[in-house]
Amino acid sequence: MCARLAFGEETVMPDHRKLGRELGLFGSDPLIGAGLPYLLPDGAAVRHVLEEYVREVERRAGYQHVSSPVLGKRELYELSGHWAHYRDDMFPPMDLGGEQIVLRPSLCPHHALIYRSRARSHRELPVRLAELGGMYRAELSGVLGGLSRVRAIQLNDAHIFCLPEQVGAEVRSALALIRRVYRDLGLKPASYRLSLPDNRGKYAGAAEAWERAAEVLVDALDGVDYERGPGEAAFYGPKIDVQIADSSGRESTLSTVQVDLHQPEQFGLEYVGPDGRAHRPVLVHRAVLGSLERVLAQLIEEHGGAFPPWLAPVQVAVLPVGDAELEAASAVAEQAMDGGLRAEVVPADRGSLGSRIRDRRLVPYQAVIGSREAAAELVAPRLRDGRRLDPLPGKEFVAAVVAKVASRSGELWG
Repeated sequence: MCARLAFGEETVMPDHRKLGRELGLFGSDPLIGAGLPYLLPDGAAVRHVLEEYVREVERRAGYQHVSSPVLGKRELYELSGHWAHYRDDMFPPMDLGGEQIVLRPSLCPHHALIYRSRARSHRELPVRLAELGGMYRAELSGVLGGLSRVRAIQLNDAHIFCLPEQVGAEVRSALALIRRVYRDLGLKPASYRLSLPDNRGKYAGAAEAWERAAEVLVDALDGVDYERGPGEAAFYGPKIDVQIADSSGRESTLSTVQVDLHQPEQFGLEYVGPDGRAHRPVLVHRAVLGSLERVLAQLIEEHGGAFPPWLAPVQVAVLPVGDAELEAASAVAEQAMDGGLRAEVVPADRGSLGSRIRDRRLVPYQAVIGSREAAAELVAPRLRDGRRLDPLPGKEFVAAVVAKVASRSGELWG
């Protein structure tokens, strides 16, 4: 089911703020605060699938997952450069026991400390550290909106510590990973931006290092249409931003790849080279899904709540025609859950069969069980796109859905 609605020559995407609330995916409360939405069970289910998915993809790509605290001493961010260059976007420090503790605005300082927690050899580089971790931005209330701009962010982030000669390959691999994930999610980039510094002097590090980093990114973008964004670089290095467009056509960054020659120097990061001497690694910052809140907002708009089968909050709805078929329906739902599917039984006391089918219209697969199906251990499948399939054994139906979900295909059947 396509989320885009055509009006004349114009194609319109639904606003995730309206649709997400109508579908019971997320909400907010003034007692929690602006820019701090909560996810309801269906929204949380989609997010958990995204988390499991991206961890699997990263493991297969050679990343090691770590977990680090969302707090750090002010000195940590002074050392990284965030305090000098990013303070206006950080929450104020908290005084605890004579120390100032800060909600982190980024994960990279923590990962730099994890890297330097032991000696490293050139033989083990690149070291790819990934985390789904919380970070916090003191966004002004005027720019907050639904899930796309929030103050508490769950970030799919990674930091690659590599040899200078490995940087180009790591950047290209990160871009390939981003393209693969977008394909699986049914997302399309609106544009690519090469974010560069300007002459305002808000950047850290030597100009020569910036030039080298920018050259690597330009080489990695060979064959890709992109725009240059002077003044949009991070304070520590140039970056490639993969842009998405919301229902109003506004672009924002979802994924990013950045080359950083500044923070390895600041943190004194080293590896032992083949000559037995200490050398400085290069740091590549990489976010594939980026903010899980923002990617969920984009998925809601792209798919109109009709998520690809592998992402759907409920993948199989089992509908007994009457109370007599409830036991058979429960058995099919149990088979589906045993196969790893998210399934529910929608019993007859929730309305007529027609109304229950309409209420579950965004569920990819419905299994209707009447008296004949129950007697023969069959189900009558209905697909979200309106197709009705011939009755088939419940185990065969479940196996087919499990296989389709495992393929992460956007197709429903066949």
